[in-house]
Amino acid sequence: MPQISVDYSAGLAEALDRQALGLALNRLAVKHLGAGPDACRTRFRAADATVVVGERAQEHELVLVAFHIFPGRTAQAKAELADAALALLTELSAPAAGRPVHAAVDVVEIDRDSYRGATLGG
Repeated sequence: MPQISVDYSAGLAEALDRQALGLALNRLAVKHLGAGPDACRTRFRAADATVVVGERAQEHELVLVAFHIFPGRTAQAKAELADAALALLTELSAPAAGRPVHAAVDVVEIDRDSYRGATLGG
């Protein structure tokens, strides 16, 4: 744990170094959450759908990071993680085709009582 999801608009597919970002997000989880390095799981999902911001279509690119964690971290630790991840996105998400990139980070607590996970086929 944590499970990290990165959703990004298709216009960032070439500009976003997913390998570098994934490794950097994992390091932030280790630093700010005390997670074990091998416990971090990061998944990237390209959103091919049209991005609509306000009344304009496809004028912004989006990259959204969600850290799904078990409860027990302080509000300060979660805020520091979100701030560090947003700074990282600012560094690694160059504007694509001259369009601004809207970046956001969310740190979400998972219900420990109902969460289940397994490694399959190994």
